[in-house]
Amino acid sequence: MAANWNLEVERVKKGWIIALVIIAIIVIALVSWGIGAYNKMVALDQTVKESYSQIQNQLQRRMDLIPNLVETVKGFAAQEKGIFEDLANARAKLAGAQTVQDQATADAELTTALSRLLVIVENYPTLKSDANFRQLMDELAGTENRIAVARKDYNAAVKEYNALIKKFPYMLIAGMGGFTEKEYFEAKPGAEEAPQVQF
Repeated sequence: MAANWNLEVERVKKGWIIALVIIAIIVIALVSWGIGAYNKMVALDQTVKESYSQIQNQLQRRMDLIPNLVETVKGFAAQEKGIFEDLANARAKLAGAQTVQDQATADAELTTALSRLLVIVENYPTLKSDANFRQLMDELAGTENRIAVARKDYNAAVKEYNALIKKFPYMLIAGMGGFTEKEYFEAKPGAEEAPQVQF
């Protein structure tokens, strides 16, 4: 009887050991998954930040080109004072924008002012043939293309990041890790419409 009792105790001990090993494996697997999920969110967060910095770099490049463009146009069209003031105001607003949405709104205003400037240029054929003006316009066109690509890349990174942190069970890790939803870089309503230019 004592032998049966010892066998029974050994079998119970083995059962507990197996159960503890299984629980330990499950805990290790969950912790490993949690670490992987956290690291994935960190990587996506960094991708969003890097993409946003590319937008800022290109917006800064455009802001740096505008004074040269304005000075070139002023030499030919000094009487167009209002557009130069609008450009300066829009440029200042973009430089002072703090949030993604503020930057998007200020960028749309600057784009509108630039469009008005380009319409004015059409009235000055000698300006369009100026080598300095043509070079600045080529640089500006290239910068506009890079801005469009940077916006697209940023919004794609934000979409991937936002989707991940909202999925279950990633949302649990996101909540504990302090990961919050990012803003898209969107133009203000009506920015897709051509500006009204009156002379």
